[in-house]
Amino acid sequence: MAIETELTTSEINEKQQLLQNESFAQEAFTTLKQYDGKLDETFDKLWTEVNGLQSFGPQKSLWEVTLKVIRQELCGNEGFRGKLSEYIKKPPDAALLTALIISVVQLTTLPINPAIATIIVLHILKIGIGIFCEYTEPVANADPIAAKQGKTP
Repeated sequence: MAIETELTTSEINEKQQLLQNESFAQEAFTTLKQYDGKLDETFDKLWTEVNGLQSFGPQKSLWEVTLKVIRQELCGNEGFRGKLSEYIKKPPDAALLTALIISVVQLTTLPINPAIATIIVLHILKIGIGIFCEYTEPVANADPIAAKQGKTP
């Protein structure tokens, strides 16, 4: 199951203008425009440029695997959530957005650079932290206790 999130040209231009002085962000936005706002494809391209091509089997995309790990690392981090909340209150604040991106680089154990972190932050901002953190795997991987009780995630 692929996770596809796209940004409109307007959304891309707005964030690109906001981060116009950040070279890492410009790299992310240039690639994002090449892939018509598709965050997953942009992520794959940026990751491959830095880390080479990697395969995680036919059922999992690199994007999905990365989001799963980042979800585990960021969702319980109150510092990250606080920075995100600050930015959401003041979306035109470039310094807050930059701090949010850098915090993703610093908080994760994955080999990501600021350009890749930019794509991840844009994804979180697009779908919202609640959905990002509560997103669950397909029912086959669900909690067996909940499944027995007839509850689905």
